[in-house]
Amino acid sequence: MSSKKKPQPKMLFANSDGEIFDHPDLLLMVRRGDEYGLPRPDEITPLPAESEFFMLPGRHAMGYSQENGQVEVMEELAVAAFSSPGYTVTGVAAYESDEDAPVLPLLSYGAIGYAEGKFWVCAKKVDSDKRQVFKHIPPDRVEAGAHKLIAEMPENRLVNHLAGCALTSGCPAAKNLALGRFECPLPTARTCNARCIGCISEQPDDSAFPSPQCRIAFTPTVNEIVEVMRRHESRERHPIFSFGQGCEGEPLTETELICDAVKEYRSDGGTGTINVNTNASKPGVMPALKVAGVNSIRVSMNSARPDVYAAYYRPKGYSFEDVREAICKAHEVGLFISLNLFYFPGITDTEEELSALIELGETGRYDLIQLRNLNLDPELYLQLLKPFGHSPSMGFMNFKKRLSKALPWIKYGYFNPYLG
Repeated sequence: MSSKKKPQPKMLFANSDGEIFDHPDLLLMVRRGDEYGLPRPDEITPLPAESEFFMLPGRHAMGYSQENGQVEVMEELAVAAFSSPGYTVTGVAAYESDEDAPVLPLLSYGAIGYAEGKFWVCAKKVDSDKRQVFKHIPPDRVEAGAHKLIAEMPENRLVNHLAGCALTSGCPAAKNLALGRFECPLPTARTCNARCIGCISEQPDDSAFPSPQCRIAFTPTVNEIVEVMRRHESRERHPIFSFGQGCEGEPLTETELICDAVKEYRSDGGTGTINVNTNASKPGVMPALKVAGVNSIRVSMNSARPDVYAAYYRPKGYSFEDVREAICKAHEVGLFISLNLFYFPGITDTEEELSALIELGETGRYDLIQLRNLNLDPELYLQLLKPFGHSPSMGFMNFKKRLSKALPWIKYGYFNPYLG
């Protein structure tokens, strides 16, 4: 049985008033690294619910004319999409920038077009988990849940911080805590040993873009952490607890605190999956995490190539070799290992990155790759990585197929899994 042929979406553009139109003739183009072209038919998806549109200031819409086989650049502005969680961008928006175009905020910028009465985005679904889908949940339920937590634990600073995140910044993890479902965030670390270009909780004063979140301003106590964990466990049948959130630094700088809190929670029969989202800069602490009762780690990286990794993370006091050692040690002690891979079309899906990820998998035996989108101005990221070079894009689907063939045990997803 043949599947229905995917359409060829038309390009979108925006006028100065922010009104968005589809072009009657020009086709949608995408960018993968330094390459421009049409989207691959197997790498476009009808725009998922809860995605967002962006008009890109200082960037002019670019489309392809089938009539003359030429690329055309318009005076009007380019449009991009931020795909809802669970979808990985396969091609970024194509545009031509003015010299004085402002740096874009810390988001991903998927190419988006229009065909057959619907919008199509260059992205593929990698996880069907609904933990960050809120379209059927009235906002007042989140608000009521947050206020109830505060009322129940008024002296708990961690509760007040997370409830504030749910009420003000709309953090999905904090909203889920307020709703008593899925994954419970447990920020603990005020400091970090990396200076990531795309850090969402701390940017230098001269940064071109502001941090969208405020970093936690205190170090919670063991009791404050455990109190939140027990409250969440009482409401969620399959709880997941995660240290290492967007509103904090590197959780392994607070390893002793994390271990003490996890031991206390487990000592009273605490159930669920306990995870640490980390840069894996401290390989020596993996045994202690396991003994305390941690089940898994999620290691964030933009690349498995040391020089490309260092250009983005700008580590302080550790190197990619420490990350590699930590992954190997985590496997050795029996922790489940996810890579939080910041995917960028035309960089991640290249021969160099594929080879590096295969080598890391063969030595470290990670279990799952969370195909997250790199949230950064595309031109800024490409300029940052220009010194290192890369081969042409093989495409998202080919990248996945080849990686799976080389490492047949790995799984793909977007969220931290419940491990039972």
